Amino acid sequence: MAEATDKLLSRRDVQFCLHDWLNIGETTDAETVDAIIDLSARLAEEHFLSHYKASDTHEPSLDADGVHILPQIGEALGHYADAGLFAAGFAEELGGFDLPFLACAASFAHFAAANVATAAYPMLTAANARLIAAFGSPAQVEAFARPQIAGEWFGTMCLSEPQAGSSLAEIRTRAQPDGEDELGQRYRLQGNKMWISGGDQDVSGNIVHLVLAKVPGIDGKLPDGTAGLSLFIAPKILPDGARNDVSVAGLNHKMGYRGTANCLLNFGENNGAIGWLVGQPGEGLRQMFMMMNEARISVGLGAAALGYRSYLLSLQYAQERLQGRPMGVRDGEPVAIIHHPDVRRMLLSQKAYAEGSLALCLYCAKLVDAHGDPDSTALLDLLTPIAKTWPSEYGLAANDIAIQIHGGYGYTREFHVEQLWRDNRLNPIHEGTTGIQAMDLLGRKILRDGSALPLLKAKLEAAAKRAESIEELRGLAPSMLQAWSAIEACLQQLSDRPAERAFDNATPFLWAFGHVVLGWIWLEQAVTAARLDRSAETQAHFAEGKIRACRHFFDSELPKVAAWLCAVEAGSDTAATAPIETF
Repeated sequence: MAEATDKLLSRRDVQFCLHDWLNIGETTDAETVDAIIDLSARLAEEHFLSHYKASDTHEPSLDADGVHILPQIGEALGHYADAGLFAAGFAEELGGFDLPFLACAASFAHFAAANVATAAYPMLTAANARLIAAFGSPAQVEAFARPQIAGEWFGTMCLSEPQAGSSLAEIRTRAQPDGEDELGQRYRLQGNKMWISGGDQDVSGNIVHLVLAKVPGIDGKLPDGTAGLSLFIAPKILPDGARNDVSVAGLNHKMGYRGTANCLLNFGENNGAIGWLVGQPGEGLRQMFMMMNEARISVGLGAAALGYRSYLLSLQYAQERLQGRPMGVRDGEPVAIIHHPDVRRMLLSQKAYAEGSLALCLYCAKLVDAHGDPDSTALLDLLTPIAKTWPSEYGLAANDIAIQIHGGYGYTREFHVEQLWRDNRLNPIHEGTTGIQAMDLLGRKILRDGSALPLLKAKLEAAAKRAESIEELRGLAPSMLQAWSAIEACLQQLSDRPAERAFDNATPFLWAFGHVVLGWIWLEQAVTAARLDRSAETQAHFAEGKIRACRHFFDSELPKVAAWLCAVEAGSDTAATAPIETF
């Protein structure tokens, strides 16, 4: 049985999210958006999906000349650049199309679904250029952002180090002042950076590294903590054409994302890598959060896309695979496995995870576009840990179900679903693990400053009111509001605990909070679907699918919130206080 690879996302579902639900036409020409989505779907299928298996098999290699990646990756990114998609979200004065982030996110989702490893290069490049455009000097923008916006150069983010990982306070890369030139204050960088996606390759004219480092004090010592971090632009090739003192010490060989060259970089093995300071000393982490938060939404979006494609592949397989007979029927021909209740249950779970994840990320993309509105900014800050984590966890769950539906075939490399699972398994880890996002949500976003909670509660209550006015949705909203009340009660208990004990079960709290958020996202979609014109059969089926997926989420997923909160409310310290010797 041949596996279909011509469907990446549901075109109707993308239209539903952009137009019917999020009303992108209120701020942007709808025809332009549709043209961009059509173009993205075609390019993704023709040039990204076409080397999906090859990029997994032919990993990047390292020799004396640097890192070499699959040539088809460079060809695909050339088509991406020719279409202007690197530039899509940038202002016209920077050579961009000034498209909203929502349209760019919907476009990117197609490329991530087709080949997330290749899509990682433009994702990082656009975020790199956006940071420089926001915080760099005019000369830095001209020299380093514009070539990336044009898709001629690619970019990276160099944060982690071998000894530090996600603990950025432990960064040891140092930056020694080295005068000043037309690009600003120049420094010499020395240190090692680990897990650098796109850290080296042979398909772009240059690579712009954004490097977090510390400037030593007058005593020569590096400052403690993250307050001493500064941000530097350190290109692979300097403006005069000379090679910068940046070398690849090795490649990391990952389980998935194999087409993305992942490097250990050494800065300053000789005289020090030249880097130009962005903004002022000590502002590096604040600046880098712009890129990190964009990357977190993009990681969630990529995870949603991977889960979505596995759902579509599962659906087609279940419709074609003949096996077994209905319960109670002993004779006759085998039926397609989609007729078996347990397969339909798995498909409905996949649909709820994949479509819910995509909708959440697109909603957050719309909040990015409303950056001038303080309430939207506050709500985005609160939801970002969920947008990164929930799709990463449950997009992966959709991939896992896809293998189960495919049975033994799903466990073979001939079918894409095993690679989709491997690719997606990275997403709960990078750009901040699930545990780190849980600490961020509970600590920084809620217990330290819970000002966005009333905004989210108002959204939930408004959706509940609309749902209760629709006959086929009546009865769903109370369970969502009850789950939210349980979240509030749990937070009251946590606020009364000593700080060192409040985070013992931060991750179960994140799971519970995320499920309530997705319950709201699904109710929003169901309300919109219920109001669609269902005179056409295909439209009626689409609307019924949305409503049924919402009901399935409320029936099968929302009840999990109570169980997760039990451990949080009980203050279970079984794990936190377990002696190391017991492991």
